[in-house]
Amino acid sequence: MTTSDTPSDPTGLPPGAPAAPGTAQEPPVESPTSDLRSEPATGEGPVWRDRNFGFLWAGETVAQFGVQLGHIAMPVIAIELLRATELQVGILNAAGVAAFLLVGLPAGAWVDRWLKRATMIRADLVRAAAVLAVPALWFGDLLAMWHLYVVAAVIGVATVFFDVSYQSYVPILVRPEQVTDANSKLETTAQIARVAGPGVGGLLLKVISAPMLMVSDAIGYLVSAACLSRVRDHERPSRREDHGRLREDIAEGLGFVWRHDLIRRIMFCTSIGNLGFVLAFTLAPLLILRELDFDPWVMGAVFSVGAVGGIVGALATPWLGRWMGEGTLIPVSSLAMGAALAALPLAALAPSKTVAFVVLVIGEFTISFTVLAYNIMQVSMRQRVCPPRLLGRMNASIRFVVWGVMPIGALLSGVIATRVGVVPTMWVGVGITLLASAPVLFSPLLGMRRLPDRPAGA
Repeated sequence: MTTSDTPSDPTGLPPGAPAAPGTAQEPPVESPTSDLRSEPATGEGPVWRDRNFGFLWAGETVAQFGVQLGHIAMPVIAIELLRATELQVGILNAAGVAAFLLVGLPAGAWVDRWLKRATMIRADLVRAAAVLAVPALWFGDLLAMWHLYVVAAVIGVATVFFDVSYQSYVPILVRPEQVTDANSKLETTAQIARVAGPGVGGLLLKVISAPMLMVSDAIGYLVSAACLSRVRDHERPSRREDHGRLREDIAEGLGFVWRHDLIRRIMFCTSIGNLGFVLAFTLAPLLILRELDFDPWVMGAVFSVGAVGGIVGALATPWLGRWMGEGTLIPVSSLAMGAALAALPLAALAPSKTVAFVVLVIGEFTISFTVLAYNIMQVSMRQRVCPPRLLGRMNASIRFVVWGVMPIGALLSGVIATRVGVVPTMWVGVGITLLASAPVLFSPLLGMRRLPDRPAGA
C-alpha cells in the first residue's frame, strides 16, 4: 500500500499494496509533442471512446486482476508452504523492488530512446515467463525460497521498464487535457481489480494450490501484451544524434526533478512515506496469517473490501480537487494515509477476530482512498508539466528515489521484526509515514486551487 505511483505492482510486494478524469481538438503545446502523439490525439470526443486508449485500458485491467491473484498466492507460498521467517519475507519484498534502486535511473534514459509500447510488451512477456517458473518448480518438487527471490527480482526489473514506459506513454497516447481523465479511468479499473482479485484469489485457494494460482498472474501479463500489440500510435524513436552520453541524459532528468519545487517536495514526501509503508506492509501477511491466525481467504477478503476505498477515491478525486483545491488535496491525503496506516498494528490489540477484521477493513479502505487521491493528482501534474522528451527520465528519476527506499525498508522490516516483533515494527512504520507529509504540508501546495498544467516555457 505504498504511496508510489505505480500502475503495476511487482509481485514481491505484499498483497493489498496500491504503490500509484475528452474535449475538442487543441493544437499541440510544443513541437516535440506532435511527433509523439497517437492517432486519436488529433480527434474529437472523450477519452473512453478512443480505440487505442481502450486497448491500453482493457489490457491493464486484466493484468491488474491477475497481479492481485498473484499477490495473494506469493506470500501464501512463502509463509504457508515454505515456512518463511520474518527476515526471509523481508528479503522477498526487497527483491521485488530492488530493481528500482539498481537500474531505475538508466532505465529512464533508455526508455526515452526506445519506443515505449514495444518496451511494455517485452516487459509483460518477461514477467509472464518469470511467474510461470513458480508453479513449474513447485510441481517438480524443486521450489525453494531462493527461487522466489530470483522470480521477484526478474519481475521487478521488467516492472521498472514497464512502469517508466507506461507513465510516459499516457500523455503520448491522449491529449493534454485528457491526461487526468485517462489516469482516473486506469486507476478506477485497477482498483476494481484490487477489489475482486484478492477476494477471488482467497476463495480459489480453497480449491487450488497457491502455485497454481500464480498461473492467472502470468495470463494477465499475456493479455496485457496482446492488447498493447493492437494499439496504434505515431510515436517515433528519438534520433541517435540527439542522444547524449548516458550519464548526461540521466543528469538532465534528475536536474529537472530537483529544480521543480513542487515535484521535488512530492518526491521527498513519497519517498519517506514509502519507507514507512514498506516497514509496516512487508509484515502484513505475517500479522494476518500468524499473529491474528486468519485463513488466507480472510486476508484476501480484507484487501478486497478495503480496496473499495480506492475505487471511491479514484472517482472522487476530480471533485475533491475542485472542492478543496488540487494542490491542497496532496498534503491532506498524505497526512490521512499515514494516520490510516495505524489500523494495522491496532488490529493486533483488538479484543476479538471480528473487531480485528473490521479495523483492518476500515484502515484498508481509508488508505486506498487517500493513496489514489494523492497519486492521481500528483502524477497527472507531473505528466503535464514535464517536457515530452524528458518524460521517461523524469518518471525514472522519481522512481529511483521513491522506490529506491523500498528494498531498504523491506530488509529493515525483516531485521527489526526479528528483534522486536511484528507489531512494534509496524508502529515504527506508522510514525515515519506521518512524518512524510511535512514536505508537502509546509509548502505552496497547501491552499493551491489549481496545479500547473503546462511545461515550463510552453
